[in-house]
Amino acid sequence: MPHFNIYQEYYMSIFNNGVAKEDILEALKQIVDPDLKKDVVTLGMIRDLDIRDGRVSFRFVLTTPACPVKDRFEGEARQIVSGLKGVKSVDIKMDSEVPRQKSVPERKAVEGVANIVAVTSGKGGVGKSTVAVNLACALAREGAKVGLIDCDIYGPNVPIMMGNNDQLKGRGDMIIPLESHGVKFMSMGLLARDDTPLVWRGPMLHNVLQKMLYQVEWGKLDYLIADLPPGTGDVQITMTQSVPLSGGIIVTTPQDVALSDARKGVVMLQQVNVDVLGIIENMSYFVCPACGERSEIFDHGGGEATSREFNVPFLGGIPLETGIRKCGDRGIPLVVEDPDSPAAVAFAEIARTLAAEVSKTNLQVLDSRD
Repeated sequence: MPHFNIYQEYYMSIFNNGVAKEDILEALKQIVDPDLKKDVVTLGMIRDLDIRDGRVSFRFVLTTPACPVKDRFEGEARQIVSGLKGVKSVDIKMDSEVPRQKSVPERKAVEGVANIVAVTSGKGGVGKSTVAVNLACALAREGAKVGLIDCDIYGPNVPIMMGNNDQLKGRGDMIIPLESHGVKFMSMGLLARDDTPLVWRGPMLHNVLQKMLYQVEWGKLDYLIADLPPGTGDVQITMTQSVPLSGGIIVTTPQDVALSDARKGVVMLQQVNVDVLGIIENMSYFVCPACGERSEIFDHGGGEATSREFNVPFLGGIPLETGIRKCGDRGIPLVVEDPDSPAAVAFAEIARTLAAEVSKTNLQVLDSRD
């Protein structure tokens, strides 16, 4: 039998023009993931490798459909394999499997949701909800399965920004979330449907958040973006201490007063052992549509400086554009309405960087368990 295996491999090699799977995998080890610092073969990204008469096919399985180096990976893999002796053609299927967030003792996971990412800020008025909505839509446009939960109990604006305020429906004891622009979403604004202000304290806030998380049919989601209210109050404590989070994002603007509060947000996440996935500087600068001159209305660079101070990633800056406000008011987020605008491009780049940070955090946790 051992001799048969040797002969079988020999004749298969002849049939495949001398191309062997081992040679292909060894060659593909040249491709190293810039975030995970390992080659794609070791990371298990090359799947279903098949060779037939010199025609090579395989799946390249990324850790997120929003991978920022997806096109580069595909191009490098095609060039490397095409250059091997005996290869006639290369068929690559780019695919993705988003790793799940770490499990946390005494924190209940949301069924079907791979990762929950909190978007927060130290103060109001920095455009946090706008950032959360556009990031969710940007991830969905990349092919990810995305949900958005509006945890801002006192100022739920997500239904307006998503352009959908339909009546919620149920199935048994579960609520069916609304969906717009490829994103499933849930908001307190859909439960309290009039203009009556909510006067709630800690226990009531906790109960409604639990309902929106665990009594909603989210289905299979790669990412659930949680838009938290500004500050460090009851809602933030409930979310960070009762729900396993992949991490949190801090949204700030460049001026000192916002940055001071952003630092408090970073410290809060660190104190409750939530990974800080990065800082986003909103309203980073303004480009005059008439003359093209750039103006740093609220100063510039503070978000990046704060990220260096706390040794956390700087995810990027978003320019100030009137289109962001107009699209939000119309219920069509900028990344959907005008994806080629400078701000929409910035949102898309930040979404891809965020997805990479989530994958890196999850896989680092898995490595630490080995």
